[in-house]
Amino acid sequence: MLGLRTTIYKVGDLKAATKWYTQVLQIEPYFDEPFYVGFNIAGYELGLQPEVHPTTNKPDSVLSYWGVEDIEAAYQRFLAAGAVSHEAPTNVGGPLVVATVKDPWGNIIGLIYNPTFKLPI
Repeated sequence: MLGLRTTIYKVGDLKAATKWYTQVLQIEPYFDEPFYVGFNIAGYELGLQPEVHPTTNKPDSVLSYWGVEDIEAAYQRFLAAGAVSHEAPTNVGGPLVVATVKDPWGNIIGLIYNPTFKLPI
């Protein structure tokens, strides 16, 4: 394995989700088609795909954490945009703080403050 490349969130309304993610991520998608919308976040892909059978009742089985510099500000920005708190910012050891929210389509979005994270060379 070479490392994480893409995290995809399934959504019931691709147009509404594209608008919501554009607002909360504060970037435009680089790829926008009826079957897939892609956002480039510092070289990592956040993708949106339409659901065949839309539901907001999604399992809490897999979490991807997106790095942030100010976890409280990022957490509050998601909540202000209409996300629902899933796990408030919590220190998980040393300087590491994690939080999760659910987007309007029931997907869990993880946020992490990790000042010691370094990309491999």
